[in-house]
Amino acid sequence: MAPSTGAARASPLTLATGLATVPSTLRIPLAGRAMGDAMFPHLAIHDGYAASVLQAIGDDGSRWSQDRHSIWGVLVRTRFILDKAQAFLQQHPDAVFLNLGCGLSQYFQWLDNGSSLMVDADLPEVMQLREQLLPCINERHHCALLDLTASDWWQQLPLEQIGTRPVFVMLEGVTMYLEPEQVQHLLHTLATHLPIGSQMVMDAFSQLACGSTYWHPSLRQTGASLRWGLAHAGSLQGMEGRLKQLDCKDVMAGYDWTLAMAMGGFTMLSGVPFYAMYQLSWE
Repeated sequence: MAPSTGAARASPLTLATGLATVPSTLRIPLAGRAMGDAMFPHLAIHDGYAASVLQAIGDDGSRWSQDRHSIWGVLVRTRFILDKAQAFLQQHPDAVFLNLGCGLSQYFQWLDNGSSLMVDADLPEVMQLREQLLPCINERHHCALLDLTASDWWQQLPLEQIGTRPVFVMLEGVTMYLEPEQVQHLLHTLATHLPIGSQMVMDAFSQLACGSTYWHPSLRQTGASLRWGLAHAGSLQGMEGRLKQLDCKDVMAGYDWTLAMAMGGFTMLSGVPFYAMYQLSWE
């Protein structure tokens, strides 16, 4: 069951309007999954929830659909996560999927094989929205209130549900809004508590993108700023030595040939993609 915050029940529209700066960024991937299939059919993900949720929070998606690059990026990101998660599920049919900073995504629609388990966790204001719009699908789907900036964030999760099962962690649109020391603590905590063989997918910008998001047509509408990014190819392993990179995908390189050249040149000069997805495991 979804957690109850104890607050007076408000409409999804009211709750969504009142979201703070960083939580409000959840509108971007939600719109991407709701509208992206029509814009980029070859990347279609067939999300059965996103369109109705977007409508329920009073968002017609028009301000996000103008940013075609972001819509593309959301679809590429989602497909990367699903490809890696489904491959993990093939190896571990009893896997736990741990979605930290889940926003209004509903990955369990694709990852429920009858024995897998899903934990969606986010800030109270986000989980209050989920309670109304995205209730747990079944008894193997759990929700938790979570503040990743807290020192005891791991203890905020339903650890009795996780147990010793193999874990696949999703960090989608999360770490770039944290301070560097918070990212390091997050990675260290995961490495400390998760069993060997667990995996994680996350997205990250280059450190050169940090600061103002005025250059980003969608993010600048939320007021959020980027606080952490990768300085070089070994940044993640430098923060947590038990991490092993399994794969990396430059998210925007496939958009068209001009971006492919630009992104390739950026990576060559800086040593790290401007924005990419990473698959990692713990040794």
